[in-house]
Amino acid sequence: EVQLQASGGGLVQAGGSLRLSCASYKFRFDGDAIAWFRQAPGKEREGVACLTDGKKYYADSVKGRFTISRDNAANAVLLEMNSLKPEDTAVYYCAYSSLRAGPTGWVLEAVYDYWGLGTQVTVSS
Repeated sequence: EVQLQASGGGLVQAGGSLRLSCASYKFRFDGDAIAWFRQAPGKEREGVACLTDGKKYYADSVKGRFTISRDNAANAVLLEMNSLKPEDTAVYYCAYSSLRAGPTGWVLEAVYDYWGLGTQVTVSS
């Protein structure tokens, strides 16, 4: 059973934009934590952004360029990615926790109970 469905990845030139979506038919994304992680080739998976209890947290590398938000009508969490750089190239995953996350804990993979399949984002120079 697919509980988190990530979509929206693709190929874009540097400076371009993409919007990722994480939809769920199981979770309501309310009062819990939903996050985006990414994994580039040869690198460890890292936290990108998190929406939890009305708060938003971002990795330093994406602050000012990426925005996480909730689409209540679609029961989805979006990741708007602007001013994309080649170093943003990675497989992006959404993850869900039934508990709220804190300002430092949100980057820990162990916090999240469910993971979606990734969506590839490729930024060409």
